[in-house]
Amino acid sequence: MNSDLPSDLHGDLYRDVTDFAHDTPGWVHTLAEYGTEGGLLILLALLAAACWRVRHAEPRVLARALLGPVGVAVAYGISEAVKVVVREERPCRAVVGAAVPIAPCPEPGDWSFPSNHATIAVASAVAVVVVWRAAAWLALPLALSTAFSRVFVGVHYPHDVAAGAVLGTVVVLLVTWAAVGPAAVLADRVRARLGYTSPAS
Repeated sequence: MNSDLPSDLHGDLYRDVTDFAHDTPGWVHTLAEYGTEGGLLILLALLAAACWRVRHAEPRVLARALLGPVGVAVAYGISEAVKVVVREERPCRAVVGAAVPIAPCPEPGDWSFPSNHATIAVASAVAVVVVWRAAAWLALPLALSTAFSRVFVGVHYPHDVAAGAVLGTVVVLLVTWAAVGPAAVLADRVRARLGYTSPAS
């Protein structure tokens, strides 16, 4: 099924961002192109650190930490499924008169909506903040800049990254709160088998 997205407005927004990108210095282009992947690695490292720092916390806190990566994986899976259904062409091929993308345009069949990078970045940041609020100052701006970089380098529309951000947020919050009860029981049992003493709930 071919999507009727994007509208002229989406194409105009894409052109505005990519025109602005081409007016920035070359080092900004390099930073954006490498940052789109590096940002994900830093966010996943933050998520691992968030899980590690609450390893001795009470069961529900530990459960939410361990459910965070599960929520990120689920959000990514949903974003992939939506891509196959919507089948939105990449703006670097579809938008007439747009600037040449800074990053290579993905191959045909690698659909645009929603942005997997935005989904994973924002989902990871939300999963971090759920159990480590003090890290929000780093995780959230990094996630948003990583998501925005996908438009900046010319491989996504703004609505692709917005949809990915919303998807990542909603899925992680649902997973970390809806499944916390059973996960807390399981985490407590595993910890008991390993010989750790669980704090009182």
